[in-house]
Amino acid sequence: MASSRRFALSLAARVAWLLATVAVASALLAFGRAPTAAGLALLAVAAAAIELWRVVNRGNVELTRFVTALDRLDLGQSFRRDGRGAGFEKLGSAYEAALERLRAERATGAAAARIAETIVDGAPTPLLVLAPDDEVSFANKAARRLFARGDPCPLEALAPFGPPFVAALRAAAPGPTRLAHMVLDGLSQRVALDTTQADIGGQVRRIVAIKVIQVELDGAELAAQVDLVRVLTHEVMNSLTPVTSLAASAAHLIGALDAAAAPGIADAQLAIGALARRAAELERFVTSYKGFSEAPALQRAAIPVAEWFAQLAELFGITPAAQGVAISWSVGNDTPAIDGDAALLTQAMLNLLKNAGEATAGLASPTVAVSAELALDGRVKITVADNGPGIPPALARDVFLPFFTTKPTGTGIGLSFARQIVMLHGGQIGITAAGGGCLEALLPASFFGKHQAGHRS
Repeated sequence: MASSRRFALSLAARVAWLLATVAVASALLAFGRAPTAAGLALLAVAAAAIELWRVVNRGNVELTRFVTALDRLDLGQSFRRDGRGAGFEKLGSAYEAALERLRAERATGAAAARIAETIVDGAPTPLLVLAPDDEVSFANKAARRLFARGDPCPLEALAPFGPPFVAALRAAAPGPTRLAHMVLDGLSQRVALDTTQADIGGQVRRIVAIKVIQVELDGAELAAQVDLVRVLTHEVMNSLTPVTSLAASAAHLIGALDAAAAPGIADAQLAIGALARRAAELERFVTSYKGFSEAPALQRAAIPVAEWFAQLAELFGITPAAQGVAISWSVGNDTPAIDGDAALLTQAMLNLLKNAGEATAGLASPTVAVSAELALDGRVKITVADNGPGIPPALARDVFLPFFTTKPTGTGIGLSFARQIVMLHGGQIGITAAGGGCLEALLPASFFGKHQAGHRS
């Protein structure tokens, strides 16, 4: 209040000075006397007017500087005017307090923005930002790691991940979750796309969250298969066991009869013998699936890939499927150790190698190539390739189903067992087309929680 009174008294004094000088000058000019004094009076009027304008305009100058600082976001300005009097200390303090609040709000907003940026960049879900011209930016580390890119690029540059994936991104729009397919390391993966819109830099951009859900889908499918096999084996064995026992007893009894003693005994012996053999084969077939319905417990440990390959080469080399087959083994320089159950993964790999060796039967120069490398997502990718005829694309998923086989004497358990072992490790297995009609299956295993392996046959 004292500062306001001082400013009012100062302003009143200057107004009074101006009025007084105007009155004196007017009087001198009106009587036409003392021209020198009249001139001095006019100078006094001008001085009083200038002083009054300076006092009044000083606040306008400070206000203009304050508004300019806000317009330019120059929060480093200072408006403290101590000792100037005429109320400017209070005005400067008010401006300074307003700027201090803005500085605090700006600092809080910057901190919140840094926290949000850190959360987004560290989020496990890959995030893509699509501009109106279909330019793609990778918003976090998960996206840059998944796509092995760090700079904005045109949408067409993602063609290696599959045309259906590019088309799904181009059509992405806010709304319910959409499902799509994308190719990762040669393996088709089911992904879920969630899209939202945001105004960024004056442009409406689409932000697409990508979640690979193939592991979850495979897990649900495998669980359903295991339950189905468990029920089927239980019910079939309950019905088949007495049939097998009776068929064996009947074959034994009728086999003791003299075929020449009565007409038809020889035919009966042949028929009952065939029935007994077939019943025993069915019982062995169903028994083989009991293990499939009982998931083994994993005993994880670090598995150096080069040493593991050497053991596999020795084990597979003495099997009939490996005879006459040229086998090559290679491990990438940056391939890490696999975190998994060595015994179970060895059994799964031997099944894959057996399939590859059998696929080359009858060829003039049968070959099988086994390789390991670090995949884009940080897992280990193991590939088993052969120069056999391959698997028709229509059967690419069926070959991993229990009971399914393309071999006349197959049981349909080898690949389904391998798939179960791989998925127990949190990985995946599949088949993808390779050149020359060959097909490739990727077998992801565990590495830091996830490992990848692959098979081509």
